[in-house]
Amino acid sequence: MKKPRAAAGSRSRHRKQSSSQEGREKRALSSSQAKPSGPDAGLARRQEEVVLQASVSPYHLFRDTAEVTVLRKNLLSWYDLEKRDLPWRRQAEGEMDLDRRAYAVWVSEVMLQQTQVATVINYYTRWMQKWPTLQDLASASLEEVNQLWAGLGYYSRGRRLQEGARKVIEELGGHMPRTAETLQQLLPGVGRYTAGAIASIAFGQAAGVVDGNVVRVLCRVRAIGADPSSTLVSQHLWSLSQQLVDPARPGDFNQAAMELGATVCTPQRPRCSQCPMQSLCRAHQRVSHLRKGQSGDLGSDSFPVTSCPVYAAQMEREQLLASQSLPSSGDVEECAPNTGQCQLCAPPTEPWDQTLGVANFPRKASRRPPREECSATCVLEQPRAVGGARILLVQRPNSGLLAGLWEFPSVTVEPSRQHQPKALLQELQSWVGPLPATRLQHLGQVVHTFSHIKLTYQVYGLTLEEQTPVTTSLPGVRWLTREEFHTAAVSTAMKKVFRVYEGQQPGTCKGSKRSQVSTLSRQKKLSPGQKVLDSFFQPYTSAGAP
Repeated sequence: MKKPRAAAGSRSRHRKQSSSQEGREKRALSSSQAKPSGPDAGLARRQEEVVLQASVSPYHLFRDTAEVTVLRKNLLSWYDLEKRDLPWRRQAEGEMDLDRRAYAVWVSEVMLQQTQVATVINYYTRWMQKWPTLQDLASASLEEVNQLWAGLGYYSRGRRLQEGARKVIEELGGHMPRTAETLQQLLPGVGRYTAGAIASIAFGQAAGVVDGNVVRVLCRVRAIGADPSSTLVSQHLWSLSQQLVDPARPGDFNQAAMELGATVCTPQRPRCSQCPMQSLCRAHQRVSHLRKGQSGDLGSDSFPVTSCPVYAAQMEREQLLASQSLPSSGDVEECAPNTGQCQLCAPPTEPWDQTLGVANFPRKASRRPPREECSATCVLEQPRAVGGARILLVQRPNSGLLAGLWEFPSVTVEPSRQHQPKALLQELQSWVGPLPATRLQHLGQVVHTFSHIKLTYQVYGLTLEEQTPVTTSLPGVRWLTREEFHTAAVSTAMKKVFRVYEGQQPGTCKGSKRSQVSTLSRQKKLSPGQKVLDSFFQPYTSAGAP
């Protein structure tokens, strides 16, 4: 996005504002306990780049300025024609106030972390309608923020976004920091990527960004086969992104790189024929070369003049399988002379999969499986409460998983259900006093996977038929109607739990990709399509239930 020019008559005012803004940022930095900045940080990064350059092959670099120029031109031309019409882009492009523009970008970047664009659009629109400025967000309550964020996941993002807005209003005079460095150092929850995105899109700073889409694009364009989550590869990717970002249109360039990864250079089945960087892509060159080897159509220039020796050795092995008569490779430059192993190539233990093509890059990082936990939770309802049926919700602590959200009373338990009812009843009584244990019924289970925890909720129900309502004056306790529950600040997992309760029958049903809900399919006449779905259902065994 091109940065709008200020009117000539207002330039002196902008210079004064910029000067005062720099003063505020310097004062904030002097009192901040953030990471070291300034000359020390710059020197450290330059030293990292020197070490990096010495340990990788030039094959993985952009050494030709003409090549960089072509890449920028091709990518931006493609973006101008193919970019998606998204609300945060319209908001930023049409906003002349720098702080409001930066705020609009900030909100979108935080929401888009680990979340698909299609999911974010409605949340972003509602957020900006409710809190169009930093001041509006800073004056909101955490309860309101959690309520709007409910269902978007990774709930600490919304809390930190509000904390950042309050810091801007209370400590920075209402003005956003103007550089990637100060954004990262001064605003809670703003990391290197988010800072670079805000600085480039809102303020026109030539700051590179690296997110999952950019990682995939760069790893393919330069055939980087090593683990992208490793420190060395990560440093190299940031170095490449900074080298490539267009100083004339940094925001558009960064968005174009991310757009390319999201729509063309996708994880599976990338559309290479539509890629504006195909002619510069090492991964595509490799795939094309291997196909020629399989067909026996290899010319005298089969290997690139500039190549990585590790890559060349892998190519030779693979082509020997595809053709019995291969020409010798051309001249290749030395890389990592002290070790003989390029730090950015895939290790020999990771063979090339011809069925994947360019999707061999990037290498998939090994992930630790989430730890498993079990929780017993109870939907406690007063059907005869004054004003209609009410269900009990309690508020989670203000820190940790799902901080500040509302949930049904729950207690961590062992997977065995032998002692779950007793522990859960004690938890319920701590909130509302004595309750009839005989009416506590096990209804099913919900399995929900968070980023690092696979949590199984054993779902219980307890209905209080007495006309005398149960009341409590404890803080963090609410009796809500069913309608109020669906608009409250509750997690997706709790909504799944409530679906089990509403079903009132035990059973098993496959749920969404990230969660599973146990409940019997409804007893009704099924259409042919529903019968197909019903074939996936398996009855839930409730052996040992009280």
